[in-house]
Amino acid sequence: LDERVDDALLWELMLQAGPVVNVHIPKDKLTQDHQGYGFVEFNNPSNAEYAIKIMNMIMLYGKPIKVNKAQQLNKTGTIDVGANLFVGNLDPDVDEKTLYDTFSVFGVITGTPKLMRDPETGESRGFGFLSFDCFEASDAAIAAMDGQYICNRSISVTYAIKKGSKGERHGSEAERLLAAKNTTAVRPYGAMYPPGYGAGMPMAPGMMPPPANMGGMPMMPMPGMMMPPANMAGGILPM
Repeated sequence: LDERVDDALLWELMLQAGPVVNVHIPKDKLTQDHQGYGFVEFNNPSNAEYAIKIMNMIMLYGKPIKVNKAQQLNKTGTIDVGANLFVGNLDPDVDEKTLYDTFSVFGVITGTPKLMRDPETGESRGFGFLSFDCFEASDAAIAAMDGQYICNRSISVTYAIKKGSKGERHGSEAERLLAAKNTTAVRPYGAMYPPGYGAGMPMAPGMMPPPANMGGMPMMPMPGMMMPPANMAGGILPM
């Protein structure tokens, strides 16, 4: 999704495929910029399928949007494939933004890096965690950054230990195989929530529920939107 697309515009666009229950475009907690994708929940599966058929590869602000069904999401609204890293031996001057700026060059970071701090003083404890949306990015980050210097201190970068495990780390072959099976669902540009997901999600300010008779209406052009060629309408192209 283009940076100019917001919740209201995505709602209005998808409303042309059927009644919309919720729209959510995740934003970076540091920059408040969205990451180029969003999620839409329709009132029933058939409308979601119809949206995939008529909306996939439509040009919106000069970019073809990709629409498919969403993968299971974690609590932050992003896909968790297990590409989770531990970053240690951090200088006290390193904060969450420093981690984000340093590691985001390797790929999409899901959520805000978590720097462990003393609960009383708020000072860094010298280590933190961050997650990527794919193992290619996390592998590249480990290869490039382990042993490198940030603020005059050599840092260590490895896969994080899984919660509740006896020392087992992320990055296992099983996690990679599972992630590979779902590569077509990673970071969809206009994905659909599964029915019932996010029913409690608050509506964006100024949004109104759609009229009950809006489903199945002919598609109307939106600002910055170009319709696909006739032989592409309803087609779903591989990502």
